[in-house]
Amino acid sequence: MSHSGATVNAECITAYNELKLNKKYKYVIFKLTDDNKEIVVESTSEDGPEYEDFRKKLINATTKSKTGAIGKGPRYAVYDVQYELASGEGTRNKITFLSWSPDDAGIMAKMVYASSKDALKRALPGLAAEVQANDPDDIEYESLLKTVSKGTAAI
Repeated sequence: MSHSGATVNAECITAYNELKLNKKYKYVIFKLTDDNKEIVVESTSEDGPEYEDFRKKLINATTKSKTGAIGKGPRYAVYDVQYELASGEGTRNKITFLSWSPDDAGIMAKMVYASSKDALKRALPGLAAEVQANDPDDIEYESLLKTVSKGTAAI
């Protein structure tokens, strides 16, 4: 359980293990239920072009406020970043946790997501990197690659 009281749905762990162990998915996007009580899987990468599809889903994510208004919404995601080393020494994979909290999301939504993040991270062992993203530029593929590879990727 997190500071906000949100629990992690077992489906989150199953989807993460499918990504990590079986390479079934390239990404998994997680969200809080409308009542903010549980973290659930929102979508996975079974279809379509991967990274741009993933990025658009994050940018277009919405959250319902207590008043019922719909606005920009934070999300958590795990993305299996694969890259070639600039040194020519081969390919690397880093399972990366993304915390997407757009600047124009509601204050309450951002607070609940921030206080629930550790519960999800604890449930997902083996994360190699973490990225906090607040702006669409933060989740451009090249930006993500630079952060995750610490500048060692061939771009």
